[in-house]
Formats: sequence, structure tokens, C-alpha cells
Amino acid sequence: MIAELLFMAAVSQIQSTEPSLSEGVLLPAGLLGATGLLLGVGLAIAARRLAVQKDPLIEKLESLLPGANCGGCGFPGCGGFAEALAKGESQPAGCVAANPATLSALASAMGVEVQDSIRRIAVIRCNGGHSTGLAFTYDGPCSCASAAMVMGGDKACRFGCLGMGDCVRACPFGAIRIGENGVPVVDGEKCTGCGKCVKTCPKGVVSLWPENRQVTVACSNRDRGPTARKACAVACIACGRCAKACPANAITVSDNLASIDPEKCINCGLCATVCPTGAIVDRAPARPKAYIDNECTGCGICAEACPVNAITGEPKAKHDVDKDKCVGCGLCAPKCPGRAIHLLGALSYTREGA
Repeated sequence: MIAELLFMAAVSQIQSTEPSLSEGVLLPAGLLGATGLLLGVGLAIAARRLAVQKDPLIEKLESLLPGANCGGCGFPGCGGFAEALAKGESQPAGCVAANPATLSALASAMGVEVQDSIRRIAVIRCNGGHSTGLAFTYDGPCSCASAAMVMGGDKACRFGCLGMGDCVRACPFGAIRIGENGVPVVDGEKCTGCGKCVKTCPKGVVSLWPENRQVTVACSNRDRGPTARKACAVACIACGRCAKACPANAITVSDNLASIDPEKCINCGLCATVCPTGAIVDRAPARPKAYIDNECTGCGICAEACPVNAITGEPKAKHDVDKDKCVGCGLCAPKCPGRAIHLLGALSYTREGA
């Protein structure tokens, strides 16, 4: 009604003007202005009446999320994840970029408890880099995806990382860089486990791994031992020594490649110590050494548990640890009935604490 009155007033004003001016300039301008005014008022009314009210809970949850829009949750951005949370289709732990404080705030807003989950970070299943030669000279865009289209890439190892940084550019958190060896290096503190690097790598050498598992197989070569070793000096040769040394039966060798089951792995690091090529990487910053105090009764259980024969002693006498042999696996400590064994000098990794 208001718009119609304004339109009529504008027309009346134009008609009262001199005919020559109305016909030449003012009449078209007035009609155009009145039409625009009418349409503006109509759109304002329509926007108010047709506006969709957003759920306050969704707005609250979205404001608490990191805003990275990394897609690691499986939904289209933080907005989509907030809607899924509000509908009960997901849980706070689904946000891989959220820190403990954020997860707690999300759970509080939803009225649920925070679910404990082990954070997963990206690991590079290749340590070849400069240790592998070139099969040919690649002259094209500096992109792993582009290079992989040319006979699988220029590396002598047809399974390995091409080192051109597609994963580096894909990471929205700046958690990956190319190391001195020519292969990507992941910053575990920055990595959120969003998985964008995994999807980007054309060779499939990037995977997500529990951050509390320090030992990984840094190789993807599935050729037979001699062929793999010829292509890369640090390739897995499927010798099986790691599987024999593993006290938890966490390692299997299949299709000419060793693999670790993170559910069984106890972080002892023994597999890395016996690997002849260095294909297994122990990311623990340091390993402790076992120490036996005077509470030792000389039962000998620890000596039987030690996989490297670092513990010796006479029956019913205090046992000793050879520090040069001890690899700090921690297998002896939980076996001691008198709690006389301690791991000193670095972080301790045991079955319970891993």
C-alpha cells in the first residue's frame, strides 16, 4: 500500500511539471525511480516474510569450530559439520582440526560427553628421496600428479614419493615441508589429520597413523628384495627380521612389504633396530634404558623377557642391565613381580602407556 502511494505521488509530481521537460527528461527518470522504489520495497517485504530462521544451536556450534573448512570431518566445511552435530549425525570428535578445549566446548554446547579418541596424523611411507636414482629426466610441471602421468614418474623406485610437493601445497595448516632428503616431512604438532595430503598424493605414499605409535614402515616398494634394493638403498627387502623380532606379533610381511598393525604395536622399536636397510623408522625422540634397583630378587623373569639379552644375573641375586645392549623397549618392566625395574633417561613406552 505504501509503495503504491509513493508511486502515485511521483507520477503526480511529474505530471505537474512543464510538458516539455516531462516528456524529455523528468517523466522517464521519475517512472524509473518510482519503479525501483516499488521493487525495493517489495524485495524487503519478501525477504522478511520468506527468511529462513537458522537454528541457534547450529550458529553456536559453528562459532566454536576452528573455521578451517578442511573437510576432514567428511562434511562440506565447518557449517555443514555444525548442522550434522545439531542433528545428531556426528560427534565433536569428528572435527580433526579441533584441540581438546574446542572438543570440550562443542560437547558442552550439545550436552554430551567428550569421546576419547586417538588423534591421527599424516605419515610418509617412503624414505627414499635422494637414496633412489632417476629412471629418466622429467621435463614438465613441478607437480607429482603431472609427473606421475609420465610412466609413473621419474624415480627409479616406481612406488616411491616423487618429492614435488603436491602434499605440501594441499595442506591447509602448513604442516608439511620437503626435507633435506627430498621427501616430505610432517610436523606432528601442526598436522590435524584432515587427510587432504592423502587424497592429493598420486603415489599413495601418505597415510594417517595414530600419533601415539612412534614406529612406522617408511617404504611402499612391493618389488622383490633384490629389485627393490637396486631401486632404492633404504627400501624394504621383505627379509622378515622385523616380524621375527616383534614381541607383539604386530608385523606381517605381505606382497614383499612389511606392515605394522597399530592396534598390536607396543612402540618398543625393536623392529627398527633389526631392519638392515633402515626402511622402518622409529620417530621416538629418544629411548630410555632399563635400570634394576636393589628390590630385585633375582627371579630371572626380566632376563627371559628381554629380546636382546641385555639382562644377566645369577639366580636369587640382583640382576644387571648391559646399557650398550638395552634398546629401551620396556618389555622387562611390566614383567618384574617386585617392580624393581625402571626406565630412565628418556620417555618410556610400555604396553599400558603407549
